[in-house]
Amino acid sequence: MLKLSDEEFRKVQLAELELLKEVDRICSKHNIRYCIIAGTLLGAVRHGGFIPWDDDADVALLRGDYEKFRKACKTELKGRPFYFQDDRNTVGYRWGYGKLRIKDSVFRREHQEDMPYPQGICIDVFPMDGVPDFLPARVWKDLECFCVRKLLWSKTGAGTEKNPVKKQIYKIMRRMPEKKAKGIYHDLIRRAGKRTKYVRILMFPTGNQTRGYKRSWYARTADIRFEGVTFRGIADFRGYLEFKFGDYMKYPPLEDRVKKQHPVTALKFPGEELRMEETDYDRNGGSIKMI
Repeated sequence: MLKLSDEEFRKVQLAELELLKEVDRICSKHNIRYCIIAGTLLGAVRHGGFIPWDDDADVALLRGDYEKFRKACKTELKGRPFYFQDDRNTVGYRWGYGKLRIKDSVFRREHQEDMPYPQGICIDVFPMDGVPDFLPARVWKDLECFCVRKLLWSKTGAGTEKNPVKKQIYKIMRRMPEKKAKGIYHDLIRRAGKRTKYVRILMFPTGNQTRGYKRSWYARTADIRFEGVTFRGIADFRGYLEFKFGDYMKYPPLEDRVKKQHPVTALKFPGEELRMEETDYDRNGGSIKMI
């Protein structure tokens, strides 16, 4: 894994800020509702910007707005220094959410070196789909989502899993053609509740016992400042952040304030030289794919 210097870490954050601005530009132009979420929203409230030790930026849209956004990207990104990826427009892309990336950049994740698509510096763009209001039904839906997520992950898991039993399961699962595996995921989307009180990212762990989040959090947004720029955040940010983080204004212990750097094996900023850690994939003739 490459160890990013303090300067590189901050440059990644500022590159992600440009991506957030692009999301806001497109959504404002097309009247699309979005909000910054998770650590990005926490950073806005507690730090006025990025959490100093976090190199991540996330936005979320209810499914209908997500579909409008990905459609808008087809025209809005022409001639722009950005590109959008999701499982429907990128062969080999097996994540159940989108990524907005920067052209002429590289942010290649560890253990994903053989993915057959460009991996530029990015932010995650999450679609929020409805899940049942009845808790036991949500628990069952959570299990279903887990199984499909592991099916999509199997191509990577077959090569990186340390547990021999799990590794063998992944090897069996990855035999399923990509088109069929993605079809199972999209069947989940089709069966998602359109008017339920709870939503979630289907292909991402919920991280809570409720197995979902209030739809109203993503339906009602408000302006919030982040790194000196105005974006859209969750209007009831207190309720959301308390639910997700507990005492969200309390800083973690000093020993926990370490850079939560995504593990990467190659990094490149636009117009600069590529810096990389050679992996087995590279030694076997792999190459960096770029847009």
